[in-house]
This record gives sequence, C-alpha cells and structure tokens, in this order.
Amino acid sequence: MDLSIVIVNYNSREKTLNCLKSIYASDLSGVDFEIILIDNGSAEKIEDEIGKDYPKINFIVSKKNLGMGKGNNLGIKAAGGDFILILNPDTIVKPNAVKILYSQIKNNNNIGIAGPKLLNSDGSLQYSCFRQLRFFTPIFRRTFLGRFANKHINNFLMLDKIPQPPLNKGGIMDVDWLMGSCLMVRREVFNKVGFFDERFFMYFEDTDLCRRVWRAGFRVVYFPQAQVIHDHGRGSAEKPWYLAPFVSKLSRVHISSWIKYFLKWGFKIEKFGV
Repeated sequence: MDLSIVIVNYNSREKTLNCLKSIYASDLSGVDFEIILIDNGSAEKIEDEIGKDYPKINFIVSKKNLGMGKGNNLGIKAAGGDFILILNPDTIVKPNAVKILYSQIKNNNNIGIAGPKLLNSDGSLQYSCFRQLRFFTPIFRRTFLGRFANKHINNFLMLDKIPQPPLNKGGIMDVDWLMGSCLMVRREVFNKVGFFDERFFMYFEDTDLCRRVWRAGFRVVYFPQAQVIHDHGRGSAEKPWYLAPFVSKLSRVHISSWIKYFLKWGFKIEKFGV
C-alpha cells in the first residue's frame, strides 16, 4: 500500500462528506491508497452513507471523543501505507494537492513531514507554517498585548518568507512546524519518533510531532504548490480573551495543551527550519 489517508470525524458529517468527495475527485492515478475514517464518538452517524458511496474506506468507531492526537493514532495504527496523510474533515483538497505531497515526500528520503499551502474558504491565505513558539506567543496572539508585539508575531508567522498578497509568492521551504490540518508523514517517522503525544487532547499535538521529527534528523517542509482549503473555525478564539477561559471549553483545552507543551519541552527555543 502506497498511501493511507486518516480522517478523524467528530460531529462533522457534511464537512467529512465534502472532504471525501474532494479526495475521490483528486488525481491519485498510480497511487494505491486507502482511507481510514475514525468516528470519534460522534452523535451524527455516517457509517452507512460512507459504506454505500465510497470504496476503499476502513471505518473505525470510537465510543467516545478521544481528541485529535489519540483519534489519529487509532488510524495510524490501522494504516497499511508507506506514507500517511493526516487530514482534517474540514478540508477540501484541490485535485493535485495530495499527489504533489506524496511525490515530494516519496522522492526525498530526508523529508519526514510535508504540508500544503492552506487557504481559507474565501480563497485567502491561511497561515499554516511557523517558527517555534515562545511561551508568551499565544498570549500575544490572543490578547491586546499583540499590538505591541507585531515583530514577534510576524516572525512566528514567517511573514518574511510568505508575503501576501499575492498568494503565488513564497516557495518550497523548511519550516519549524506545520499546522496539523493536512500532513503527509513518512511511516518511518512514526516508527522512529512514535505517534502523536496523547497528552495533547487537542492543539499543540502538531507542534510537538514536528519538533520530534526534526530532532530525529528528518525535515519538515512546506509545499505551496499543493493547495488545500481549510474551513478553520478557530473555536478556541471565538470569545474575547478575557472571557474565553471561563465560557469556552476549547479555550481551556488550548490553555491546557499550551502549558503541557512547555512542561514537556521547557523554554529553550530550537530553530530547525529557518
């Protein structure tokens, strides 16, 4: 098996179906692939619809929501592919995106993770590749203090490397980490560094994985020629910063993962990509 595509669905029926539709409309000629769909404790049941309309799908049911890291790990463990595409259900892959990522990582043995350019639903650029965080980076991004830290935020978002507009600027490049919405990963990487760290229920599991991949001697590479639409809700940032920890469960999960990440890695900054 060449490629396993792992999708974790949690109450995202319509988005998941649209994601699957885009995969089957893609150019995957010559690629032997499977799709592993994890139903992560969803109230919405789509198994019958999936089985009827889409071949090559291995459907795995979890009775409860395990979170993104642990949910994806269920799929990775069941995957038979030499390469594994971690794909969020709120994505639409453009026709050649998966094949570009697959070809690039397959033909470059030192690449551990390859990621695409992500676009918002309106076609605007979504920042998806980053330099390492400092402890106070989330504070600057979520509060009024960010207006005094433009240089820090711009450096984190790599705006010196990915100017906007236009969208076609910015080339292939090594980065410290990639947003986990769409990651093509070499199976050898998971064999060497392990799966997603399950202490992160949601958020920072992608940051953590990319850091371990760099430390293991592989590269993390951004390929803007591959483009994927990501209907990114940013649920943890919906409420004002001063209310969010009290009224938003996702905000509390984000804060918890932020603290766990720095408890694990400490405060030393390691720059791997640029």
